[in-house]
Amino acid sequence: MSTTPPVLAAELALAWADIQRHHPELPDLAAPESLIGESSSACGAELSFERLLHEAVHGIAAARGVRDTSRAGRYHNRRFLAIAEELGLDHAEDPHPSSGFSLVTMNGETRRRYRATAERLQRAVRAHLAATSTDTKRSFRGPAARHGSSGGGVRVKAVCECGRNVRVVPSVLEQAPIVCGACKKPFRIAESLVVAS
Repeated sequence: MSTTPPVLAAELALAWADIQRHHPELPDLAAPESLIGESSSACGAELSFERLLHEAVHGIAAARGVRDTSRAGRYHNRRFLAIAEELGLDHAEDPHPSSGFSLVTMNGETRRRYRATAERLQRAVRAHLAATSTDTKRSFRGPAARHGSSGGGVRVKAVCECGRNVRVVPSVLEQAPIVCGACKKPFRIAESLVVAS
């Protein structure tokens, strides 16, 4: 039984179907909840339309029998990149040392094509986050919260300027910056999709 709220699951299905309309070989989305919870840090956990397109690249690769990642799914290779380009995703010139070409972004044409769908999905995600967040001033969070630990909360992807990423509970990052040892810049929570006007 799905644990995904019905409205969010429906919006995910509609968004996936919109991608399938432009890329018919994309398999059906079997489990929307797999896109909401934890995922590998290479793919990111922020649920957005851009993330959905990233996952669609993996779906098409699977349908074609193409091995698009290595290193236990963390490193996204040039085969991933080629399919990402077919779906209208741009990428950095050079691969990231640990995640390859995983950090893809929608190009302008793709943003325009999926604008309405992306906005609908973003509203559903916001509603889901609002419904699942708790009022920490009035909610009991157990002994871990009383002792200042993260309490095992949901971790999100935080990135630095050089592209490295870590998984962190947002409240931990709010306490003080976490600085990258490579570029000496602070890690920031990866932005959700912002649809350009």
